[in-house]
Amino acid sequence: MPGSESHDPVRTWAESGIPFLTGRPDGPPLIPGGTAAATARHLTDWMREATRGSVDLDGARLLAERAALSGYQRSGSITLGGSGRLLPAADGWVAVNCARPDDPPLLGALVGRDVGGDPWPAVEDWVATHSRVELDERATLLGVAAAGVATDGGVAALSRSALRPHGAPRSVEGMLVVDFSALWAGPLCAHLLGLAGAQVVKVETPQRPDGARRGNDAFYRLLHGGHDSVVLDPAVPAERRVLHRLVEAADIVIEASRPRALRGFGLEAADFVAAGTTWISITASGRDSDRIGFGDDVAASAGLVASDDAGLMFVGDAIADPLSGLTAAALAMCAADDGVLWDISMRATAAATVGGPVPPRAYRHGERWMVDTESGPAALVAPTPRATTSDAPPSGHDTTTVLSRLGIMS
Repeated sequence: MPGSESHDPVRTWAESGIPFLTGRPDGPPLIPGGTAAATARHLTDWMREATRGSVDLDGARLLAERAALSGYQRSGSITLGGSGRLLPAADGWVAVNCARPDDPPLLGALVGRDVGGDPWPAVEDWVATHSRVELDERATLLGVAAAGVATDGGVAALSRSALRPHGAPRSVEGMLVVDFSALWAGPLCAHLLGLAGAQVVKVETPQRPDGARRGNDAFYRLLHGGHDSVVLDPAVPAERRVLHRLVEAADIVIEASRPRALRGFGLEAADFVAAGTTWISITASGRDSDRIGFGDDVAASAGLVASDDAGLMFVGDAIADPLSGLTAAALAMCAADDGVLWDISMRATAAATVGGPVPPRAYRHGERWMVDTESGPAALVAPTPRATTSDAPPSGHDTTTVLSRLGIMS
């Protein structure tokens, strides 16, 4: 979207669809603070120029497209998918997510009691009498997606480690991308590289298929359409060797888990980077941290939240995921003379968009919600997804074809 208005933070929020996903269920849509939507649009503008139009998307609109496909509505201090909560602690606010089937017993261990089928009453009681630091320490130890919401000073410290594309872009057309990631951030990165002409191979193991396959089918097809799907079992020596050879053949590798996961397969990022590979590592808080997190709780812990008189609320739908995926794709398109490891912290990426003046309030004008911006009134646009144009292959569908094409034998 050309013109001087395209990166006006408030106008870009209005055009992103995110305000319709932010606020109380019975309240008005809220304009978040900060520059997340403008940053997302800037990244796709950069990619449009870098790819000479092959990536022709509005990053601001990408932030809300999963919600649009899923029919989500704003739900205040509860994540749109229902798995997470923002809760008042003894010294501020915390974000807690219960997104995995084995999370309820972990939350029971966090609070030191049996939580039964509904962990939230016990979690709310425990959080109310404990500090954010206490929650952070226990969550890290137990592998729970939970963290204290950063204060202004914490946001500034986090944002200093955020990455942005720089230098001359490079063409990724024809490059081999091996994508180990799951859910949203990494697959969005792979999707954008695929639009730019890269050959994307999604790699899963029999034990850990992408959990997004069980989610919204249209959204999964949107991100994975046109990619190849390979399944290899690193517990089988012959398949482990094939996995190594596949990574050796890659120009770009995407991982979106703690480094120890691929190290367990014998894949050490530094070895491949030394050989010239671009390695995209997306984690909750950086490779040196053992924290886990998902898009909603990570964004909130970075300070990317909305508020009203009743307290804090989530901004949009897992917004740290698409922000990080967009950032990762742009970094992968940055020219490098040798291999490079991009250590992308989702928390730092979100924190770098936080700050600035208090956002204005939306108001009704006839049937429309409007907001006043620096460049004049702007209508709030509802979340709208792109059309799904191709199918995503079933898990493992292309294993034999890909390995044959690349000349990789067991």
